[in-house]
Amino acid sequence: MQTVGIVGAGLIGCSWANVFARSGWRVKVWDPVDSQRAAALSIIGHSLRDLAALGLVEDAEAAHSQVSVVATLEEAVDGVSYVQESGPERLDVKIELFRRLDGAAAPGTILGSSTSAIVASKFTESLAGRSRCLVAHPVNPPHLAPVVELCGAPWTSIETKQRASTIMQSVGQVPVDVRREVDGFVLNRLQAALLTEAFRLVQDGVVSPEDLDRTVADGLGLRWAFMGPFETIELNAPNGIADYCERYVSWFRRYQADAPPAAVWDDASWQRAVAAWGKHPSAAEIVQKTAWRNHRLAALAAHKKTQSSF
Repeated sequence: MQTVGIVGAGLIGCSWANVFARSGWRVKVWDPVDSQRAAALSIIGHSLRDLAALGLVEDAEAAHSQVSVVATLEEAVDGVSYVQESGPERLDVKIELFRRLDGAAAPGTILGSSTSAIVASKFTESLAGRSRCLVAHPVNPPHLAPVVELCGAPWTSIETKQRASTIMQSVGQVPVDVRREVDGFVLNRLQAALLTEAFRLVQDGVVSPEDLDRTVADGLGLRWAFMGPFETIELNAPNGIADYCERYVSWFRRYQADAPPAAVWDDASWQRAVAAWGKHPSAAEIVQKTAWRNHRLAALAAHKKTQSSF
């Protein structure tokens, strides 16, 4: 049985613990904050039981029994084959965490980071073991949305990326090979493109925030739940992608000439969009709606599990 070290027991770290525990790994969890460590076992157990209710985990209690919360970072990485770091999204924190991880973990242990936007070269350059470090960026929450972007620094070894990809596949994730470092990786760049246009359309009074969300949730998002943009447009013209481009390239050129500017994200601009949204949920309401979202995602995952690929 393999063992993983989870460094950081927030929402992402606990979700990663679920991923590995349900796949039969021993899981050691550590967080520098006492309250995070104290809550971790309960959070992980609850998420495992939720998945078991939908047939996505065979034995939630057995999986939960494989999880332990430890007192130190060094204990978390002792004897593990893989480490998933999910600390705060701050460069100074990443640098210090990876300095400690590189010093404490055995030479053959892969060190992965859940960072959303900080490329690995910024926090691994000075490490003796920098070749075994990479970004393993998940979708939130990783136990329900399986894609994980694997992006190494220029010095990350090919073997590290290959082993990390094998590990992710073995625990039910869907690894994506990001071939070179790029700000925001792939997922967040795609998300940023959609969000920037969404904010522009609301700011310009073209559509309400609610109707924009409906356009995605009840339109684009339905297709995107099981196919990506290339496969989507392949089916939007009788003869595939080339046919689609020939039909619509003139519109895309007009659009790019009028693409939303960076000013969409100026304070006065984004604040207009937020004001149009008009909702101000409390922290407790955010927690409640997150639980609702996770339940819906789990139901979707259960449905997708029963469907065959084309």
